[in-house]
This record gives sequence, C-alpha cells and structure tokens, in this order.
Amino acid sequence: MTDHPNWTSLIEDEVQPWETLESRELVGGFRRVFEDRVRLPNGVETAYQYRPRGPRAVFVLPITAQGEAVLIRQFRYPLRATVTEVVAGGVERGEDLLGAAQRELREEVGGVAAEWVALPGFYPQPSISGVIFYPFLALGVTLGDMHHEDTETIERVVVPLAEAYRRLDAGEILDGSSSLTLWHARAVLAGRGLL
Repeated sequence: MTDHPNWTSLIEDEVQPWETLESRELVGGFRRVFEDRVRLPNGVETAYQYRPRGPRAVFVLPITAQGEAVLIRQFRYPLRATVTEVVAGGVERGEDLLGAAQRELREEVGGVAAEWVALPGFYPQPSISGVIFYPFLALGVTLGDMHHEDTETIERVVVPLAEAYRRLDAGEILDGSSSLTLWHARAVLAGRGLL
C-alpha cells in the first residue's frame, strides 16, 4: 500500500495572502482554538477563530471477504444522537497513518484487513479547522473482539455492500466524512467487481 497521490499536496501554501498581526490561544489542550487578528490583501483587518493545522485523523471503510461493509453506529454527544459512520479515529503522536488505521479497525470493530487501499485525503472544515483526514479502504477484513475506549458507545453493523451504498445514496449516512470516504471508495470497489 502506498499513500494516495494527493496526500503530499495537503500542505500550507508557500506564500500567505493574509498577514497575521496577533495570535492568542483561546482554548488549550487536545482541541486547541486560536483567535488571530489578520490583515487581508485588501487591507481589511479582522479577527479569525480556528483550530490550527496539525491534528490528523484516519477513516476506514472495512469490507469483509464475503463482500459486506462494516459500519458503526456511534452516539455523538454534540448531536445528542446516534449516527452511522465508518471506522475513524485520531492519529496519535508519532504514529503513522496506516498504523493508526489498523489500530482503529481493531479497536472499533475487532477487524484485521488483508489489504489496504489509500483514498484521497481531505480537509473536513477548512473554514474553521486545520484538521486533515486520511481515508482508507480495508479489504478482506476478518472480525473479532472489539476493544472500545471507556468513552465510546459503538455498535458494529455489518451489511451487504450494496445496502451500505443504498444508505449513502438515500442520504441515511449523515456523517460527512463517512459519506466522502464511501464516495471515494466506490470507484475502487466497482473496479474490483465488488459493487
């Protein structure tokens, strides 16, 4: 498995059109938030709140050897709702992307994949966050015991691959990052005759 060709382009521009005049941290810790005073090219000055560039996460669409998609249903506190998603999680300090994807697959659905395919990376909310997401397709997945964190409320959902895509097309998968991961995986799955 190699990285997707667009992963190397997910970097800062060499020339920055906005001038940072002042920066202060509003929220510390894991999910830092900054407010910068910036000057735009037209001379206008404004305050801008954002999460800085740096945090990364992986997203995994697991497909079993039987051609089933492995999704999860997870309670999301900000929504006060349980939503359908693909496997996902943060990349820990010093961890490579594939290692993070393999770890999350094991933890969230008890899975181990025979093959990994890197999908295009993306910025989930570039207007307010510098977070970068790296999706994968995991093929030939075998399922075993799940190892959830104490703070996770996750249900493993195994459905025929066609059903997963019916749910996507019907607008039943409301998590944007999961939807984009499924969308990018579709061409690979169709090319292999799985969809």
